[in-house]
Amino acid sequence: MEKSQDPVAVAITGASGSAYALRLIESLIAADRDIYMMISQAGQIVLKMESDLELPGQPAEMERVLMERFNARADQLRVFGRQQWMAPVASGSNPPGAMVVCPCTTGTLSAIACGASNDLIERAADVVLKERRKLILVVRETPFSEIHLENMLKLSRMGALIMPANPGFYHNPTTLQEIIDFMVGRILDQLDIDHRLMPRWGATMS
Repeated sequence: MEKSQDPVAVAITGASGSAYALRLIESLIAADRDIYMMISQAGQIVLKMESDLELPGQPAEMERVLMERFNARADQLRVFGRQQWMAPVASGSNPPGAMVVCPCTTGTLSAIACGASNDLIERAADVVLKERRKLILVVRETPFSEIHLENMLKLSRMGALIMPANPGFYHNPTTLQEIIDFMVGRILDQLDIDHRLMPRWGATMS
């Protein structure tokens, strides 16, 4: 089970949907949660394509930019490099309370499913699985091949939570932000973090 004060690890990979990741980080900071962040090289490229945010190459500089952007308190957000093996997330002796890969490429999905651990994102996911913490994979691809489906089933049986980036529309969104918030709200629900990003089914927002 996730401890209430444990950091949440957020990994951004190269699938489309970086807006979900940015909104998730913003929401976690607003909820006063500590964050361990990792981003793949492809994730940085897609983030630049899809948003106004171009992150510097060094983790320390990424950290500074993101903390300023989201007005984080000191030490609330820590960014780790892809080969930074001394990061807390690399060991089961200091795992995060939960980890979200958002968005998650099918390549990352495959690497996690087979325990590749070629970089820190894959190793952190492996740690979360073996320590029986919550692993949420926000897979972004369409259509899914049989390989993708088999990897998702395999990870689901291991205890991972598969959350394809499939926002609902029953709340009648009128802006792109409302669509993004719906998906991020569902992720926060799985992390047991209170929010008001989306209306509940059968209820209205006051």
